Amino acid sequence: MDVALYARVSTTRQAEADLSIPDQLNQMRAYCHQNGMTVLHEYVEPGDSAMDDRRPVFQQMIEDASCKSRRYDAILVFARSRIFRNTMDSALYTHRLKRNGTRILSMTQPTSDDPMGFMMDNLISMMDEYSSLENAKHTSRAMKENARRGYFNGSCAPFGYEAVETDVVGHKGKKRKRLAIDEREALVVRRIYDLYLHGENGCALGLKAIAGRLNQSGTLMRGKPWLVQKVNAVLADTTYRGEYCFNMRNSRTGQVRPESEWIRTTIPAIVDDETFEAVRRVRESRDPNKQGGKAQHATSVTLLAGLIKCDHCSTSMTQASGKGGRYRYYKCSHKVSLSANACDTPNLPVRDTDELILNHLIGKVLTPERVTVILKAWLAEQGKRAAATNDTMEHLQKALKAADDGLNNLYGAIEKGIVTLDSTFQARINRLKDERERILAQMAEVRRETPSARHVAPTQVAFACDRMRAMLMDREKGYGKQLLRLLVKEIRVKAGDIKITGRTGDLEGVIEELNAGGGLKVPTLAVPGAPIKSKFPALPHKRGMGIPASRRTLSLAILSCVHSLST
Repeated sequence: MDVALYARVSTTRQAEADLSIPDQLNQMRAYCHQNGMTVLHEYVEPGDSAMDDRRPVFQQMIEDASCKSRRYDAILVFARSRIFRNTMDSALYTHRLKRNGTRILSMTQPTSDDPMGFMMDNLISMMDEYSSLENAKHTSRAMKENARRGYFNGSCAPFGYEAVETDVVGHKGKKRKRLAIDEREALVVRRIYDLYLHGENGCALGLKAIAGRLNQSGTLMRGKPWLVQKVNAVLADTTYRGEYCFNMRNSRTGQVRPESEWIRTTIPAIVDDETFEAVRRVRESRDPNKQGGKAQHATSVTLLAGLIKCDHCSTSMTQASGKGGRYRYYKCSHKVSLSANACDTPNLPVRDTDELILNHLIGKVLTPERVTVILKAWLAEQGKRAAATNDTMEHLQKALKAADDGLNNLYGAIEKGIVTLDSTFQARINRLKDERERILAQMAEVRRETPSARHVAPTQVAFACDRMRAMLMDREKGYGKQLLRLLVKEIRVKAGDIKITGRTGDLEGVIEELNAGGGLKVPTLAVPGAPIKSKFPALPHKRGMGIPASRRTLSLAILSCVHSLST
Protein backbone atom coordinates (compact mmCIF):
# COMPACT_ATOMS: atom_id res chain seq x y z
CA MET A 1 0.00 0.00 0.00
CA ASP A 2 1.29 3.42 -0.96
CA VAL A 3 0.79 6.02 1.78
CA ALA A 4 1.53 9.64 2.66
CA LEU A 5 2.51 10.68 6.18
CA TYR A 6 1.02 13.75 7.90
CA ALA A 7 2.58 15.24 11.06
CA ARG A 8 1.44 18.40 12.87
CA VAL A 9 1.91 20.49 16.01
CA SER A 10 -0.35 23.35 17.09
CA THR A 11 2.08 26.26 17.45
CA THR A 12 5.23 27.56 15.81
CA ARG A 13 6.94 27.56 19.20
CA GLN A 14 6.24 23.84 19.54
CA ALA A 15 7.65 23.25 16.07
CA GLU A 16 10.86 25.10 16.94
CA ALA A 17 11.45 23.73 20.43
CA ASP A 18 9.57 20.42 20.54
CA LEU A 19 10.57 16.95 19.37
CA SER A 20 6.98 15.97 18.58
CA ILE A 21 7.18 16.16 14.78
CA PRO A 22 10.41 14.11 14.44
CA ASP A 23 8.98 11.56 16.89
CA GLN A 24 5.70 11.32 14.94
CA LEU A 25 7.56 10.81 11.65
CA ASN A 26 9.99 8.21 13.07
CA GLN A 27 7.21 6.12 14.59
CA MET A 28 5.07 6.28 11.44
CA ARG A 29 8.04 5.26 9.26
CA ALA A 30 8.68 2.27 11.50
CA TYR A 31 4.99 1.37 11.41
CA CYS A 32 5.00 1.46 7.58
CA HIS A 33 8.11 -0.71 7.45
CA GLN A 34 6.54 -3.32 9.75
CA ASN A 35 3.27 -3.41 7.79
CA GLY A 36 4.68 -3.39 4.27
CA MET A 37 3.60 0.14 3.39
CA THR A 38 5.52 2.36 1.00
CA VAL A 39 5.92 6.01 1.98
CA LEU A 40 5.58 8.23 -1.12
CA HIS A 41 5.40 11.61 0.55
CA GLU A 42 5.63 13.30 3.94
CA TYR A 43 3.56 16.38 4.84
CA VAL A 44 4.69 18.41 7.85
CA GLU A 45 2.47 21.20 9.28
CA PRO A 46 4.37 23.28 11.88
CA GLY A 47 2.26 25.62 13.95
CA ASP A 48 -1.39 25.27 12.84
CA SER A 49 -4.46 24.20 14.80
CA ALA A 50 -6.58 21.25 13.66
CA MET A 51 -9.79 22.97 14.81
CA ASP A 52 -10.26 24.29 11.27
CA ASP A 53 -9.02 23.54 7.76
CA ARG A 54 -7.07 26.77 7.21
CA ARG A 55 -3.80 24.91 6.94
CA PRO A 56 -1.75 25.29 3.73
CA VAL A 57 0.10 21.95 3.96
CA PHE A 58 -3.13 20.12 4.83
CA GLN A 59 -4.93 21.68 1.86
CA GLN A 60 -2.08 20.74 -0.46
CA MET A 61 -2.26 17.13 0.80
CA ILE A 62 -6.03 17.00 0.21
CA GLU A 63 -5.58 18.33 -3.33
CA ASP A 64 -2.88 15.75 -4.08
CA ALA A 65 -5.03 12.92 -2.69
CA SER A 66 -8.21 14.08 -4.48
CA CYS A 67 -6.82 14.42 -8.00
CA LYS A 68 -7.78 11.82 -10.60
CA SER A 69 -4.27 10.41 -10.83
CA ARG A 70 -4.04 9.98 -7.05
CA ARG A 71 -0.53 9.37 -5.83
CA TYR A 72 -1.25 7.13 -2.82
CA ASP A 73 -3.91 4.86 -1.30
CA ALA A 74 -4.01 6.22 2.24
CA ILE A 75 -2.93 9.04 4.53
CA LEU A 76 -1.27 7.84 7.72
CA VAL A 77 -1.29 9.93 10.92
CA PHE A 78 0.04 9.23 14.39
CA ALA A 79 -3.41 9.93 15.88
CA ARG A 80 -6.60 11.30 14.38
CA SER A 81 -6.23 14.45 16.48
CA ARG A 82 -3.16 15.30 14.37
CA ILE A 83 -5.32 15.72 11.25
CA PHE A 84 -8.75 16.67 12.70
CA ARG A 85 -10.09 18.20 15.90
CA ASN A 86 -13.39 19.17 14.35
CA THR A 87 -16.16 16.61 13.81
CA MET A 88 -17.66 18.38 10.80
CA ASP A 89 -14.31 18.73 8.99
CA SER A 90 -13.52 15.09 9.75
CA ALA A 91 -16.77 13.87 8.17
CA LEU A 92 -16.51 16.14 5.11
CA TYR A 93 -12.89 15.44 4.23
CA THR A 94 -13.10 11.73 5.01
CA HIS A 95 -16.07 11.46 2.64
CA ARG A 96 -14.28 13.50 -0.05
CA LEU A 97 -11.16 11.33 0.13
CA LYS A 98 -13.13 8.11 0.29
CA ARG A 99 -14.91 8.95 -3.00
CA ASN A 100 -11.49 9.08 -4.63
CA GLY A 101 -10.36 5.83 -3.02
CA THR A 102 -8.09 7.35 -0.34
CA ARG A 103 -8.42 6.33 3.29
CA ILE A 104 -7.26 8.01 6.50
CA LEU A 105 -5.38 5.64 8.83
CA SER A 106 -4.36 6.25 12.44
CA MET A 107 -1.32 4.44 13.75
CA THR A 108 -2.43 4.55 17.41
CA GLN A 109 -6.22 4.35 16.81
CA PRO A 110 -6.76 1.64 14.17
CA THR A 111 -10.36 1.05 13.08
CA SER A 112 -11.96 -1.40 10.65
CA ASP A 113 -13.30 -0.49 7.21
CA ASP A 114 -16.93 -1.32 8.01
CA PRO A 115 -19.95 0.41 9.69
CA MET A 116 -18.45 -0.21 13.14
CA GLY A 117 -15.18 1.42 12.06
CA PHE A 118 -17.13 4.38 10.62
CA MET A 119 -18.89 4.86 13.96
CA MET A 120 -15.59 4.63 15.87
CA ASP A 121 -13.95 7.22 13.61
CA ASN A 122 -16.77 9.66 14.34
CA LEU A 123 -16.68 8.94 18.07
CA ILE A 124 -12.92 9.56 18.17
CA SER A 125 -13.36 12.84 16.27
CA MET A 126 -16.08 13.97 18.68
CA MET A 127 -13.90 13.18 21.71
CA ASP A 128 -10.93 15.00 20.16
CA GLU A 129 -13.07 18.08 19.50
CA TYR A 130 -14.47 18.01 23.05
CA SER A 131 -10.97 17.68 24.49
CA SER A 132 -9.71 20.57 22.38
CA LEU A 133 -12.59 22.84 23.43
CA GLU A 134 -12.08 22.01 27.11
CA ASN A 135 -8.35 22.74 26.87
CA ALA A 136 -9.09 26.04 25.13
CA LYS A 137 -11.56 27.01 27.87
CA HIS A 138 -9.07 26.37 30.67
CA THR A 139 -6.24 28.05 28.75
CA SER A 140 -8.40 31.12 28.10
CA ARG A 141 -9.36 31.37 31.77
CA ALA A 142 -5.72 31.19 32.84
CA MET A 143 -4.66 33.82 30.27
CA LYS A 144 -7.44 36.20 31.37
CA GLU A 145 -6.35 35.92 34.98
CA ASN A 146 -2.74 36.47 33.93
CA ALA A 147 -3.82 39.65 32.09
CA ARG A 148 -5.84 40.90 35.08
CA ARG A 149 -2.67 40.73 37.16
CA GLY A 150 -0.88 42.94 34.65
CA TYR A 151 1.17 40.30 32.87
CA PHE A 152 1.55 39.92 29.10
CA ASN A 153 0.20 36.91 27.23
CA GLY A 154 2.01 36.01 24.06
CA SER A 155 5.47 36.19 22.59
CA CYS A 156 5.23 39.14 20.18
CA ALA A 157 4.78 42.49 21.94
CA PRO A 158 3.02 45.42 20.23
CA PHE A 159 5.26 47.67 18.17
CA GLY A 160 6.99 50.12 20.50
CA TYR A 161 7.16 47.62 23.36
CA GLU A 162 9.08 44.53 24.43
CA ALA A 163 8.07 41.65 26.69
CA VAL A 164 10.37 41.66 29.73
CA GLU A 165 10.59 38.75 32.15
CA THR A 166 9.71 39.36 35.80
CA ASP A 167 10.73 37.44 38.93
CA VAL A 168 7.28 35.84 39.17
CA VAL A 169 7.25 32.19 38.12
CA GLY A 170 4.17 31.06 36.23
CA HIS A 171 2.96 27.99 34.37
CA LYS A 172 5.51 25.20 33.76
CA GLY A 173 8.14 27.13 35.68
CA LYS A 174 8.36 29.92 33.12
CA LYS A 175 8.70 33.49 34.31
CA ARG A 176 5.79 35.82 33.68
CA LYS A 177 6.32 38.83 31.43
CA ARG A 178 5.30 42.49 31.45
CA LEU A 179 5.32 45.04 28.64
CA ALA A 180 8.08 47.65 28.75
CA ILE A 181 8.86 50.45 26.32
CA ASP A 182 11.35 49.69 23.55
CA GLU A 183 12.90 53.14 23.17
CA ARG A 184 14.05 52.63 19.58
CA GLU A 185 10.58 51.67 18.39
CA ALA A 186 8.93 54.21 20.70
CA LEU A 187 10.76 57.00 18.83
CA VAL A 188 9.05 55.84 15.62
CA VAL A 189 5.64 55.77 17.33
CA ARG A 190 6.11 59.32 18.64
CA ARG A 191 7.21 60.48 15.19
CA ILE A 192 4.04 59.02 13.64
CA TYR A 193 1.88 60.89 16.15
CA ASP A 194 3.84 64.11 15.59
CA LEU A 195 3.61 63.89 11.78
CA TYR A 196 -0.12 63.20 11.89
CA LEU A 197 -0.85 65.98 14.36
CA HIS A 198 1.58 68.67 13.18
CA GLY A 199 2.40 67.72 9.59
CA GLU A 200 5.72 68.50 7.96
CA ASN A 201 7.01 71.79 6.55
CA GLY A 202 3.60 73.38 7.07
CA CYS A 203 1.70 70.67 5.17
CA ALA A 204 -0.77 68.29 6.78
CA LEU A 205 0.07 64.61 6.26
CA GLY A 206 -2.36 61.71 5.92
CA LEU A 207 -1.82 58.03 6.64
CA LYS A 208 -0.42 57.25 3.18
CA ALA A 209 1.98 60.19 3.26
CA ILE A 210 3.28 59.21 6.71
CA ALA A 211 3.85 55.62 5.59
CA GLY A 212 5.76 56.94 2.57
CA ARG A 213 7.93 59.24 4.71
CA LEU A 214 8.87 56.39 7.04
CA ASN A 215 9.69 53.97 4.22
CA GLN A 216 11.71 56.57 2.29
CA SER A 217 13.81 57.28 5.39
CA GLY A 218 14.49 53.55 5.86
CA THR A 219 12.40 53.36 9.04
CA LEU A 220 10.70 49.97 8.83
CA MET A 221 8.25 48.16 11.08
CA ARG A 222 10.37 45.29 12.36
CA GLY A 223 11.92 44.73 8.96
CA LYS A 224 8.73 45.24 6.93
CA PRO A 225 7.56 48.39 5.12
CA TRP A 226 4.91 50.57 6.69
CA LEU A 227 1.42 50.34 5.19
CA VAL A 228 -1.53 52.68 5.60
CA GLN A 229 -3.29 50.09 7.76
CA LYS A 230 -0.30 49.79 10.09
CA VAL A 231 0.00 53.56 10.55
CA ASN A 232 -3.73 53.79 11.25
CA ALA A 233 -3.48 50.96 13.80
CA VAL A 234 -0.70 52.78 15.67
CA LEU A 235 -2.73 56.00 15.79
CA ALA A 236 -5.90 54.25 16.96
CA ASP A 237 -4.44 51.82 19.51
CA THR A 238 -5.00 52.81 23.15
CA THR A 239 -1.91 50.77 24.01
CA TYR A 240 0.26 53.81 23.26
CA ARG A 241 -1.55 55.95 25.83
CA GLY A 242 -0.85 53.25 28.46
CA GLU A 243 -4.02 51.12 28.21
CA TYR A 244 -3.42 47.64 26.83
CA CYS A 245 -6.53 45.56 26.10
CA PHE A 246 -6.51 41.75 26.14
CA ASN A 247 -9.28 39.47 24.85
CA MET A 248 -10.60 42.07 22.39
CA ARG A 249 -10.95 39.66 19.46
CA ASN A 250 -11.79 36.03 18.94
CA SER A 251 -8.49 34.54 17.80
CA ARG A 252 -10.24 32.05 15.49
CA THR A 253 -12.85 34.24 13.81
CA GLY A 254 -11.21 37.67 14.20
CA GLN A 255 -14.51 39.16 15.40
CA VAL A 256 -14.43 41.87 18.07
CA ARG A 257 -15.80 40.67 21.40
CA PRO A 258 -18.21 42.78 23.51
CA GLU A 259 -16.35 45.50 25.42
CA SER A 260 -17.51 43.97 28.71
CA GLU A 261 -15.21 40.99 27.99
CA TRP A 262 -12.10 43.11 27.39
CA ILE A 263 -9.42 43.07 30.05
CA ARG A 264 -7.60 46.38 30.38
CA THR A 265 -4.08 46.56 31.76
CA THR A 266 -2.11 49.69 32.64
CA ILE A 267 1.30 49.77 30.97
CA PRO A 268 3.96 52.49 30.42
CA ALA A 269 2.63 55.10 27.98
CA ILE A 270 4.55 56.18 24.87
CA VAL A 271 2.35 59.24 24.19
CA ASP A 272 0.46 61.31 26.74
CA ASP A 273 -3.34 61.47 26.97
CA GLU A 274 -3.54 64.97 25.49
CA THR A 275 -1.60 63.96 22.36
CA PHE A 276 -3.65 60.79 21.92
CA GLU A 277 -6.93 62.70 22.25
CA ALA A 278 -5.73 65.40 19.86
CA VAL A 279 -4.90 62.75 17.27
CA ARG A 280 -8.30 61.10 17.83
CA ARG A 281 -10.06 64.39 17.12
CA VAL A 282 -8.05 64.94 13.93
CA ARG A 283 -8.79 61.36 12.82
CA GLU A 284 -12.49 61.94 13.32
CA SER A 285 -12.35 65.23 11.43
CA ARG A 286 -10.73 63.42 8.48
CA ASP A 287 -13.02 60.38 8.56
CA PRO A 288 -15.03 60.40 5.28
CA ASN A 289 -17.84 58.40 6.89
CA LYS A 290 -18.31 61.04 9.59
CA GLN A 291 -17.71 64.10 7.42
CA GLY A 292 -19.96 63.36 4.47
CA GLY A 293 -17.09 62.23 2.26
CA LYS A 294 -15.26 65.59 2.47
CA ALA A 295 -12.51 64.80 4.95
CA GLN A 296 -10.21 63.15 2.42
CA HIS A 297 -9.63 66.59 0.86
CA ALA A 298 -7.69 67.76 3.93
CA THR A 299 -4.45 66.35 2.55
CA SER A 300 -5.29 66.48 -1.17
CA VAL A 301 -2.72 68.15 -3.43
CA THR A 302 -5.49 70.07 -5.27
CA LEU A 303 -5.87 73.56 -3.84
CA LEU A 304 -9.67 73.86 -3.96
CA ALA A 305 -10.51 70.15 -3.55
CA GLY A 306 -13.68 69.75 -1.49
CA LEU A 307 -14.34 73.52 -1.42
CA ILE A 308 -15.44 74.50 -4.91
CA LYS A 309 -19.02 73.66 -5.95
CA CYS A 310 -21.39 74.31 -8.81
CA ASP A 311 -24.06 76.72 -7.55
CA HIS A 312 -26.52 75.63 -10.26
CA CYS A 313 -26.43 71.90 -9.41
CA SER A 314 -25.21 72.11 -5.76
CA THR A 315 -22.63 69.43 -6.55
CA SER A 316 -18.86 69.46 -6.23
CA MET A 317 -16.70 70.56 -9.10
CA THR A 318 -14.05 68.08 -10.06
CA GLN A 319 -10.87 68.29 -12.08
CA ALA A 320 -10.99 67.53 -15.78
CA SER A 321 -8.22 67.71 -18.36
CA GLY A 322 -8.06 68.65 -22.00
CA LYS A 323 -5.66 68.48 -24.92
CA GLY A 324 -4.04 65.29 -23.69
CA GLY A 325 -3.62 66.58 -20.15
CA ARG A 326 -2.02 69.92 -21.07
CA TYR A 327 -4.92 71.86 -19.56
CA ARG A 328 -6.80 71.30 -16.34
CA TYR A 329 -10.23 72.64 -15.45
CA TYR A 330 -12.65 72.70 -12.54
CA LYS A 331 -15.77 71.13 -14.05
CA CYS A 332 -19.26 70.47 -12.64
CA SER A 333 -19.66 66.81 -11.64
CA HIS A 334 -22.94 66.58 -13.55
CA LYS A 335 -21.14 67.63 -16.71
CA VAL A 336 -18.69 64.80 -16.16
CA SER A 337 -21.19 62.07 -15.22
CA LEU A 338 -24.30 63.13 -17.22
CA SER A 339 -23.55 65.33 -20.22
CA ALA A 340 -21.76 68.51 -21.23
CA ASN A 341 -25.12 70.30 -21.34
CA ALA A 342 -26.21 69.28 -17.83
CA CYS A 343 -25.72 72.86 -16.52
CA ASP A 344 -24.54 76.26 -17.69
CA THR A 345 -21.73 76.73 -15.13
CA PRO A 346 -18.54 77.32 -17.14
CA ASN A 347 -15.38 75.26 -16.83
CA LEU A 348 -12.70 77.16 -14.90
CA PRO A 349 -8.94 76.85 -15.58
CA VAL A 350 -7.40 75.38 -12.45
CA ARG A 351 -4.30 77.59 -12.17
CA ASP A 352 -6.10 80.85 -12.98
CA THR A 353 -8.94 80.05 -10.57
CA ASP A 354 -6.55 79.11 -7.77
CA GLU A 355 -4.60 82.34 -8.14
CA LEU A 356 -7.79 84.42 -8.35
CA ILE A 357 -9.23 82.93 -5.13
CA LEU A 358 -5.94 83.12 -3.22
CA ASN A 359 -5.20 86.69 -4.31
CA HIS A 360 -8.70 87.75 -3.38
CA LEU A 361 -8.52 86.13 0.06
CA ILE A 362 -4.97 87.25 0.84
CA GLY A 363 -5.85 90.79 -0.17
CA LYS A 364 -8.61 90.87 2.43
CA VAL A 365 -6.82 89.04 5.25
CA LEU A 366 -3.18 90.13 5.11
CA THR A 367 -3.58 93.88 5.10
CA PRO A 368 -1.17 95.87 7.32
CA GLU A 369 -4.12 97.15 9.36
CA ARG A 370 -5.49 93.71 10.06
CA VAL A 371 -2.10 92.17 10.94
CA THR A 372 -1.30 95.15 13.17
CA VAL A 373 -4.48 94.57 15.19
CA ILE A 374 -3.61 90.90 15.63
CA LEU A 375 -0.01 91.62 16.62
CA LYS A 376 -0.90 94.33 19.11
CA ALA A 377 -3.16 91.93 20.98
CA TRP A 378 -0.49 89.24 20.78
CA LEU A 379 2.27 91.52 22.05
CA ALA A 380 0.04 92.71 24.91
CA GLU A 381 -0.51 89.10 25.93
CA GLN A 382 3.23 88.46 25.68
CA GLY A 383 3.78 91.31 28.13
CA LYS A 384 1.35 89.72 30.60
CA ARG A 385 3.14 86.40 30.28
CA ALA A 386 6.50 88.10 30.86
CA ALA A 387 5.18 89.61 34.12
CA ALA A 388 3.93 86.21 35.29
CA THR A 389 7.29 84.69 34.37
CA ASN A 390 9.09 87.27 36.52
CA ASP A 391 7.05 86.15 39.54
CA THR A 392 7.97 82.54 38.83
CA MET A 393 11.65 83.38 38.50
CA GLU A 394 11.59 85.28 41.79
CA HIS A 395 10.12 82.25 43.56
CA LEU A 396 12.72 79.94 42.00
CA GLN A 397 15.57 82.27 42.98
CA LYS A 398 14.40 82.18 46.59
CA ALA A 399 14.28 78.38 46.49
CA LEU A 400 17.78 78.31 44.94
CA LYS A 401 19.13 80.57 47.69
CA ALA A 402 17.59 78.32 50.36
CA ALA A 403 19.28 75.26 48.81
CA ASP A 404 22.64 77.09 48.57
CA ASP A 405 22.39 78.26 52.17
CA GLY A 406 21.62 74.74 53.34
CA LEU A 407 24.64 73.33 51.52
CA ASN A 408 26.94 76.11 52.81
CA ASN A 409 25.78 75.52 56.39
CA LEU A 410 26.47 71.80 56.14
CA TYR A 411 29.88 72.33 54.55
CA GLY A 412 30.73 74.93 57.25
CA ALA A 413 29.72 72.58 60.07
CA ILE A 414 31.89 69.80 58.61
CA GLU A 415 34.90 72.11 58.12
CA LYS A 416 34.67 73.39 61.70
CA GLY A 417 34.46 69.87 63.06
CA ILE A 418 31.04 70.39 64.58
CA VAL A 419 29.76 67.30 62.78
CA THR A 420 31.41 64.41 61.02
CA LEU A 421 30.66 63.43 57.44
CA ASP A 422 28.76 60.18 57.90
CA SER A 423 26.16 58.48 55.69
CA THR A 424 23.31 60.56 57.12
CA PHE A 425 24.96 63.89 56.34
CA GLN A 426 26.10 62.63 52.94
CA ALA A 427 22.51 61.70 52.05
CA ARG A 428 21.32 65.13 53.18
CA ILE A 429 23.97 66.85 51.06
CA ASN A 430 22.97 64.74 48.04
CA ARG A 431 19.32 65.68 48.49
CA LEU A 432 20.17 69.38 48.58
CA LYS A 433 22.39 69.00 45.50
CA ASP A 434 19.57 67.25 43.61
CA GLU A 435 17.15 69.98 44.66
CA ARG A 436 19.58 72.66 43.48
CA GLU A 437 20.01 70.97 40.08
CA ARG A 438 16.25 70.63 39.69
CA ILE A 439 15.72 74.35 40.43
CA LEU A 440 18.46 75.38 37.99
CA ALA A 441 16.93 73.22 35.24
CA GLN A 442 13.50 74.72 35.91
CA MET A 443 14.93 78.24 35.78
CA ALA A 444 16.59 77.50 32.44
CA GLU A 445 13.29 76.23 31.06
CA VAL A 446 11.44 79.33 32.26
CA ARG A 447 14.07 81.58 30.64
CA ARG A 448 13.66 79.72 27.34
CA GLU A 449 9.90 80.26 27.40
CA THR A 450 10.04 83.88 28.57
CA PRO A 451 8.75 86.10 25.74
CA SER A 452 10.86 89.08 24.87
CA ALA A 453 9.25 92.50 24.45
CA ARG A 454 9.10 93.65 20.84
CA HIS A 455 7.92 96.82 19.17
CA VAL A 456 6.84 96.52 15.56
CA ALA A 457 7.00 99.51 13.23
CA PRO A 458 4.43 100.00 10.42
CA THR A 459 7.13 99.54 7.77
CA GLN A 460 8.02 96.17 9.31
CA VAL A 461 4.39 95.06 9.26
CA ALA A 462 4.00 96.06 5.61
CA PHE A 463 7.19 94.21 4.67
CA ALA A 464 6.02 91.14 6.60
CA CYS A 465 2.68 91.18 4.73
CA ASP A 466 4.55 91.17 1.42
CA ARG A 467 6.66 88.24 2.55
CA MET A 468 3.59 86.35 3.69
CA ARG A 469 1.85 86.97 0.36
CA ALA A 470 4.83 85.44 -1.45
CA MET A 471 4.79 82.44 0.89
CA LEU A 472 1.06 81.88 0.49
CA MET A 473 1.23 82.10 -3.30
CA ASP A 474 4.06 79.55 -3.40
CA ARG A 475 2.19 76.36 -4.34
CA GLU A 476 5.03 74.06 -3.29
CA LYS A 477 5.01 75.23 0.34
CA GLY A 478 1.28 74.66 0.72
CA TYR A 479 0.60 77.64 2.99
CA GLY A 480 -2.05 78.96 0.61
CA LYS A 481 -4.07 75.81 1.03
CA GLN A 482 -3.75 76.10 4.81
CA LEU A 483 -5.23 79.61 4.62
CA LEU A 484 -8.16 78.35 2.55
CA ARG A 485 -8.86 75.47 4.96
CA LEU A 486 -8.67 77.91 7.85
CA LEU A 487 -11.07 80.58 6.57
CA VAL A 488 -13.18 79.17 3.72
CA LYS A 489 -16.16 76.86 4.12
CA GLU A 490 -17.14 76.59 0.45
CA ILE A 491 -16.77 78.33 -2.91
CA ARG A 492 -19.85 78.38 -5.16
CA VAL A 493 -19.48 79.08 -8.87
CA LYS A 494 -22.11 80.08 -11.41
CA ALA A 495 -22.02 81.96 -14.67
CA GLY A 496 -20.27 85.27 -14.04
CA ASP A 497 -20.11 85.00 -10.26
CA ILE A 498 -18.00 83.36 -7.53
CA LYS A 499 -19.29 83.34 -3.95
CA ILE A 500 -16.98 82.50 -1.02
CA THR A 501 -18.47 81.57 2.36
CA GLY A 502 -16.19 81.72 5.42
CA ARG A 503 -15.78 79.32 8.32
CA THR A 504 -16.51 80.09 11.94
CA GLY A 505 -12.79 79.62 12.69
CA ASP A 506 -10.40 82.47 11.90
CA LEU A 507 -6.98 83.89 12.60
CA GLU A 508 -8.15 85.33 15.91
CA GLY A 509 -9.02 81.84 17.16
CA VAL A 510 -5.68 80.50 16.05
CA ILE A 511 -3.73 83.21 17.78
CA GLU A 512 -5.84 82.78 20.90
CA GLU A 513 -5.17 79.04 20.97
CA LEU A 514 -1.48 79.81 20.56
CA ASN A 515 -1.54 81.70 23.88
CA ALA A 516 -2.19 85.07 22.28
CA GLY A 517 -5.43 85.34 24.28
CA GLY A 518 -7.61 88.45 24.43
CA GLY A 519 -11.01 89.27 23.01
CA LEU A 520 -9.73 90.42 19.64
CA LYS A 521 -12.35 90.91 16.91
CA VAL A 522 -11.04 90.68 13.38
CA PRO A 523 -13.13 92.77 10.97
CA THR A 524 -15.75 90.89 8.93
CA LEU A 525 -14.58 89.94 5.46
CA ALA A 526 -16.87 91.24 2.74
CA VAL A 527 -16.14 91.87 -0.92
CA PRO A 528 -18.59 93.08 -3.59
CA GLY A 529 -19.36 90.36 -6.13
CA ALA A 530 -17.76 87.65 -3.98
CA PRO A 531 -19.11 88.02 -0.43
CA ILE A 532 -17.33 86.32 2.44
CA LYS A 533 -19.49 85.79 5.49
CA SER A 534 -17.56 85.10 8.66
CA LYS A 535 -18.21 84.82 12.40
CA PHE A 536 -15.47 84.98 15.00
CA PRO A 537 -16.35 83.20 18.29
CA ALA A 538 -13.95 82.96 21.20
CA LEU A 539 -12.11 79.64 21.30
CA PRO A 540 -10.82 77.78 24.39
CA HIS A 541 -7.33 78.52 25.70
CA LYS A 542 -5.40 75.21 25.48
CA ARG A 543 -1.74 76.16 25.01
CA GLY A 544 -1.80 75.00 21.40
CA MET A 545 -2.64 71.34 22.17
CA GLY A 546 -4.82 69.80 19.51
CA ILE A 547 -4.67 72.74 17.10
CA PRO A 548 -4.56 71.39 13.52
CA ALA A 549 -1.13 71.71 11.90
CA SER A 550 -2.47 74.03 9.20
CA ARG A 551 -3.80 76.63 11.65
CA ARG A 552 -0.78 76.62 13.94
CA THR A 553 1.72 76.72 11.09
CA LEU A 554 -0.04 79.56 9.33
CA SER A 555 -0.29 81.66 12.47
CA LEU A 556 3.32 81.08 13.47
CA ALA A 557 4.40 81.90 9.93
CA ILE A 558 2.61 85.26 10.11
CA LEU A 559 4.12 86.05 13.49
CA SER A 560 7.61 84.84 12.62
CA CYS A 561 7.70 87.01 9.51
CA VAL A 562 7.06 90.09 11.64
CA HIS A 563 9.22 89.08 14.61
CA SER A 564 12.21 88.26 12.44
CA LEU A 565 12.29 91.93 11.43
CA SER A 566 12.39 93.24 15.00
CA THR A 567 15.14 91.01 16.43
